[in-house]
Amino acid sequence: MSQSATFTEPTALGHPDPSRISGGLSGRISGGTSGHRSGAGPGAEINLSMRAAVVGTGAISVEHLTFLSGRSRFVELPDRRVKPVAVCDLSPISARYAAETFDVDAHYTDLEQLLEFERPDVVHILTPPSTHVPLASLCLEAGAHVICEKPVAANIDELHALLDVAERCGRKITESHNYCFNPAIAELTQMLTDGTLGSLREVEIRIALPVTDPDGRFGDANLPHPIHSMPAGVIHDFTTHFASLLLHFTGNIRFPRVTAAWSNHSADPLFRYDNLDALMIGNGADGPVHGRFRFEAGAGPDTFTVRVYGSRGWAETDLFQPNTRVVMPRVGGSQLSPIANHVANGAGLIRNGMANLGRKVMQRTPYEGLHLFLDDTYRALATGDELPVTADDMRAVCSLIDQLLEEKTRL
Repeated sequence: MSQSATFTEPTALGHPDPSRISGGLSGRISGGTSGHRSGAGPGAEINLSMRAAVVGTGAISVEHLTFLSGRSRFVELPDRRVKPVAVCDLSPISARYAAETFDVDAHYTDLEQLLEFERPDVVHILTPPSTHVPLASLCLEAGAHVICEKPVAANIDELHALLDVAERCGRKITESHNYCFNPAIAELTQMLTDGTLGSLREVEIRIALPVTDPDGRFGDANLPHPIHSMPAGVIHDFTTHFASLLLHFTGNIRFPRVTAAWSNHSADPLFRYDNLDALMIGNGADGPVHGRFRFEAGAGPDTFTVRVYGSRGWAETDLFQPNTRVVMPRVGGSQLSPIANHVANGAGLIRNGMANLGRKVMQRTPYEGLHLFLDDTYRALATGDELPVTADDMRAVCSLIDQLLEEKTRL
């Protein structure tokens, strides 16, 4: 395969380690079908086993490989439903370490040779965003489904081209919208669905992270992070979270009115932007819906709050330290509802404080939603059902991010 020679990014991953190639040459594992989370039920037998490969061994690969190796604390993989057969990275040391840590038979520095020798059914693309489109295309054309970390593409035109490749090859591609699958988000969604909060009126999402810290992974001027090359710079790493969560609650509605203020308050030349204020207004099923995004690099502590406002009440959670606060009419009428809300939320804060302490002790990360997303995705691939993050979801998210970056929407 010579396609990699035309790439402008270093996406053809070197050469394989010959001593490890033989570890995964047993061929495809075939089988029947599995039950879907929403249909088959908890006792359903899973007969299909898929061969999975991971490309890129950065920090997020630990979560993907933990899931694939059956070590997840959040989901239980039935025996033989998915088998990790290879890891690939430009660094042979990183590839070898990841393979040995998670008991994967083979490791490569060349993706084309991995695809040729291992013939994976599914490839997880976890490399820098600028490499996603060429690497995902290569995997799709080799006959593999693709699970890609966000953002899958830099703009909607790139995404359309990639989806065309998937359709032509008869394969599926999906993007990790992992926080949409976190239990705390499911709780907020349920309160909208069952009418507890009334009709949706506004979604407000705020992230505060010290991305400009020179000792952090984004602030090292001597080894700039690849995300700096994206249209929104470092904040582009978070725009998919903003957009996917907003559209999750609103049902992929369009927002014809968008205003975004992109700023570099630190004046650090390494960063395009370190702050974002954005307002979106669209029409939902029950009237106008507002969306608000706020990214702040200079405020602490680290925060990822999601607040939804309905016609009856509002609720919020922090995805870094899950605790759901709900303000709504309660027994006792308007006079006693504020006190009842204080009592209920105070009890919840104590309960969730103890639960979060347990999470810290057990070293559980905020990536529970990623494991649930991967579990649902593999079930869908096994049954042929619709993926939990569809092509339409990806288009809606990418289109909204493009809107935020358009010059005509800049404040």
